Amino acid sequence: MKTTIVKTVICILCINILIACSKNTEDPTITKIKNYLEQSEQKGLSGALLIAKEGKVLLNEGFGYSDKSKKIKNTPTTVFDVGSVSKQFTAAAILKLEEQGKLKVEDLISTYFKNVPKDKQNISIHQLLIHTAGFVHDVGESDFDQIPTDEYFKRVMDSKLLFESGKKHEYTNVGYSILARIIELVSGQPYEAYLQENLFKPSGMNYTGYLIPNWSDVNIANGYTYNVIDKGTAIDKHKKNGGVSWCLKGNGGIQSTQEDMYKWYQALSSNTILSKASVTKLTTPYVLEYEGETSYYAYGWAIFNTSRKTKMIAHDGSDGTFFYDFRWFPEEKITVLYATNALTNNIQEVAWEVDKMLFDKTYTPRKVKIDILTKLLNYTENYTGSLDKLGGEIKEKFKKGLFHPYYLNRMCGMHMRRNQLEKALVFGRLNVELFPKNANNWDTLGEVYYKKGDRKKALEYYQKALSLDPEMETAKTWVAKLKA
Repeated sequence: MKTTIVKTVICILCINILIACSKNTEDPTITKIKNYLEQSEQKGLSGALLIAKEGKVLLNEGFGYSDKSKKIKNTPTTVFDVGSVSKQFTAAAILKLEEQGKLKVEDLISTYFKNVPKDKQNISIHQLLIHTAGFVHDVGESDFDQIPTDEYFKRVMDSKLLFESGKKHEYTNVGYSILARIIELVSGQPYEAYLQENLFKPSGMNYTGYLIPNWSDVNIANGYTYNVIDKGTAIDKHKKNGGVSWCLKGNGGIQSTQEDMYKWYQALSSNTILSKASVTKLTTPYVLEYEGETSYYAYGWAIFNTSRKTKMIAHDGSDGTFFYDFRWFPEEKITVLYATNALTNNIQEVAWEVDKMLFDKTYTPRKVKIDILTKLLNYTENYTGSLDKLGGEIKEKFKKGLFHPYYLNRMCGMHMRRNQLEKALVFGRLNVELFPKNANNWDTLGEVYYKKGDRKKALEYYQKALSLDPEMETAKTWVAKLKA
């Protein structure tokens, strides 16, 4: 009996020593980052972060909730919307088609589309990839605007170019939707099907896409506007709509997990999914100088020179609720993948802070604070008093935080989009009271009254906006329309 007790004690001591040794051998920088993330979680951080170096994952953890009502936590296998990071998948698919001998990036879009207007006939795939084609940023009302294929691309081709192709760099979602359509026309497959067969499956990525993956096997994060309003998932919206809108396809909205995105990084960096020459082409910046500005954009990637004189291949993306940041340091063999399903101004900067801690051992990260918009939205959502008093109570309760018209304008717009027009008016009126010389505030208030059907007041406030800023185009347009 005594022998058994002694053996048990020794065993426990050995386990404790192993745990202690494990903690002591952990990289102090990773420990510091973990502490920062845990403290940030208390201030609203919701998402996941992965750090890997030289093929070894140093940190891969989730924070906050993927579903608050069900108390489901975010994990490395939670599905997040990666936003415009989707563009580099489209670019990789174009280069895969080039490897397969089915197109060349020098090809003109008039090769693939019929009846291309004269001003767009010489636009190349290369120009679409680096955002120098001159197309408008978006076509359609939202990411989920179900415009039929022929109509969408007719609108695109009929749109006026922002500038002569090849003369400037102007980031555009439309250009990447055109690329997605070219992928379909050349491959004979739907866009997502081509990506699944040629990029995702060969990389071992089972939970990446729009609708093809078996989403029932995995936890999908709900999006939370300013960490308050549950907006559900894009996957549910695609299912309800019967497919993915061309307003989103190719340029954004792909869903993935941290583990899948790391597999993608491994596939690219090891040249297993694309040849070394194609990966070089994918990540080589095309230096564009115009009007005193310089842009460094590759194919679906932005390229930066770090303070250490090394290269960073990166892209981020957001739908206003989700946010994704992909950072790849090829010379240092480090990658940082960051996702959040509850975007706020503070939370957006998390990957930047992690970068600084990784490469500067002395750096102290800025503490994440609860966003003023989160506080305002929480207060408004739980408010049960009279709306006549709401403006005064907000003014009193948040007077130290309302130092810029942006916050109340955002609240006004948010409630307007949710068709809560009386609440929108509360914030609109308070904003013009606090910042009466801001033309944009009056313009927004005019929009609320127009949606309410009060054309007289709408005209009055649009005219007020014009008196403060005679060059405000939206106010000009609405004044002319309302007078007519």
